[in-house]
Amino acid sequence: QVQLVESGGGSVQAGGSLRLSCAVSGRTFSSYAMGWFRQTPEKEREFVAAISGTGSTKYYADSVKGRFTVSRDNIKNTVYLQMNSLKPEDTAAYYCAAAWFRIGTREADFGSWGQGTQVIVSS
Repeated sequence: QVQLVESGGGSVQAGGSLRLSCAVSGRTFSSYAMGWFRQTPEKEREFVAAISGTGSTKYYADSVKGRFTVSRDNIKNTVYLQMNSLKPEDTAAYYCAAAWFRIGTREADFGSWGQGTQVIVSS
């Protein structure tokens, strides 16, 4: 079991950028695939991006492809989500999640979750 703590959320105008970070406890970080999800009060939690343990495989939701980039630093036990060209519809609580070994895109693929960080994009 690992613990995840997100940071980097905030308020930004449309077209701006934010970088989310997720610090992960534990000495086996590189064995975990990592994912980012987001949720609003009106919608169910949705997949945003995922990265394999080595960083060689990445998946993105169509809605963020070309604007968001997921990366990881296995020395710092941290995964990042760089968000560029933000839109008001990107407003949500963003959650970091960890999956033992196998990368996925579904909530059920991930066993450990952070508490979330809020992103607000104003028009």
